Amino acid sequence: MPVKAKGFGAANALPPSQGAAGVGVSVRGLGHSYGELTAIELLDLELPPHGVLGLVGPSGCGKSTLLELIAGLREPARGGVALGDGASASARLARCAFMPQRDLLLPWLSAIDNAALALRNRGVRRAPARRQAGELFERFGLSGFERARPAELSGGMRQRVAFLRTLVAGKPVLALDEPFASLDAISRAEMQAWLGAALDADPRTVVLVTHDVEEALYLCDRVAVLSSRPARVVEELSAPFPRAADRDEAVTDPAFVAARERALHSLREGNR
Repeated sequence: MPVKAKGFGAANALPPSQGAAGVGVSVRGLGHSYGELTAIELLDLELPPHGVLGLVGPSGCGKSTLLELIAGLREPARGGVALGDGASASARLARCAFMPQRDLLLPWLSAIDNAALALRNRGVRRAPARRQAGELFERFGLSGFERARPAELSGGMRQRVAFLRTLVAGKPVLALDEPFASLDAISRAEMQAWLGAALDADPRTVVLVTHDVEEALYLCDRVAVLSSRPARVVEELSAPFPRAADRDEAVTDPAFVAARERALHSLREGNR
């Protein structure tokens, strides 16, 4: 059955963003090392407000490090990263909601309280934080599991709670590190269609790390193919049908297939 993004009107959009005008991302001459190991070298990227950029590359090439630098979790050894007019780590962190590969749910909290953590950290009281986070539970296929502990949830459901927690923060920039990696193929396609429609309804600036070239080309406006470590941009591709309403129709279109093959070719070239 084709996966379509439907039913995402205003009531189904993302939580309101703190930066409605949008915040762009600028990466200039970026370099980062861990001791003698160079992870990123002379990397440049520009992402306009409300743009959606996918990062694909070989395992261990520095994609997650780049995402952490953008999100303000690290300071670069060389060059600079800015989100809008915020260049310091603290300024980037204030503008960016980061979702790591692991869900990092707190085992002693219920699903609803884990989802509401970002709001609680902003000083929202428990009851309204729960209410705001709870409004998304049905859309995420989590209705009825609000009081379940993480150990009682499947891996895919845990990932949905973690993603919900990232969105409910309401920050203008989202840094997503393999957000759907633990989902089965059907759930993954459904969540891709949901996120695509939600971003069209309430745009955010998004940097998405994924190993799935098809996912990157479907969700993103542009895809940057990175080389093996130290990471550099091998090629940037424009997505033919970003966030199309009918996902299955989009990913089987000849233009999409050609873009996917070109990205895969660039990946092979950058891994040599």
